[in-house]
Amino acid sequence: MRGVVMYKAGDVRVEDRDDPKIIEPTDAVVRLTATCICGSDLWPYRGVEPADHTAMGHEYAGVVEEVGSDVKNVKVGDFVVGSFVISDNTCEICRSGYQSGCVHREFVAQTVGTQAEKARIPHADGTLVATPGLPDPELIPSLLAASDVLGTGWYGAVAAEAGPGKTVAVVGDGAVGLMAVLAAQQLGAERIIAMSRHPERQELARFYGATDIVEERGDEGVARIKELTGGLGAHSVVEAVGTQESTMQAINSTRPGGHLGFVGVNYDVTIQGIELFFAGIHVEGGPAPVRRFLPDLIQLIWDREIDPGKVFDLTLPLDEAAEGYQAMDERRATKVLLTL
Repeated sequence: MRGVVMYKAGDVRVEDRDDPKIIEPTDAVVRLTATCICGSDLWPYRGVEPADHTAMGHEYAGVVEEVGSDVKNVKVGDFVVGSFVISDNTCEICRSGYQSGCVHREFVAQTVGTQAEKARIPHADGTLVATPGLPDPELIPSLLAASDVLGTGWYGAVAAEAGPGKTVAVVGDGAVGLMAVLAAQQLGAERIIAMSRHPERQELARFYGATDIVEERGDEGVARIKELTGGLGAHSVVEAVGTQESTMQAINSTRPGGHLGFVGVNYDVTIQGIELFFAGIHVEGGPAPVRRFLPDLIQLIWDREIDPGKVFDLTLPLDEAAEGYQAMDERRATKVLLTL
């Protein structure tokens, strides 16, 4: 099969890889219908994470081609969406709703590698969710988004306790930030402030439910949020970038007693304990337990109540994945869909 391999930082190739096979009785092999490039794939691309002939990709949707003898919840021919974290969905951590911390956790990124024609998914019963039937082609980008960016943005909004009567601020206008705007709107937030400097992303944020746009960053961004909220700060803030500046901007934009959901991968972020102490806020985040939300998100997409697929603004064939990485690295694309 064809698949994306990152030889080293900045060196992405598409080459022949071995077809996946059932290894454990709990495995499934999925023929992928669509895959994509994630903002977090840019960490190894930029040399922040190691890459050495690494199989890339962790977002996926497709048709089950083969199942192990112990797989009961999905069958050959099912169209499935899976989380970017492998989980059994039965351990004590999973049952509490935090499948991304499963005792059998594996990250699909840089192990399974789903920027490919096929993928072997361990713990298929706990990781994969079947759609009600074979989807119409126009639904596939949205279903693919549920595998990570939609589920991650949704978790950010839930962790921030977005809901009726709340003002929500979203720090970050990448795919996850835009999905957090969508989630906040679906969760009933009264006001949604998207922090964005890019006109095309501002437009999409408004499509997904943003009521206000703030272009300022850092201390100026915090001051603008305070100005919009009577000096108090937002009830709910989603941090969807992971830099030092964005993290402090998110903390300082949250009102005392408010909630911060952080879902940006935060390398090299340092928070002074005294700053967090006097902020007096609730903080929750980390790798999103996408599996918790998948059934509901799939149904919302199936019923055409949400359209997260609009977040893909560049579509390329799998063999042109290197161009997709470059486009995202240069911010010429928000999120790249790879067709198979």
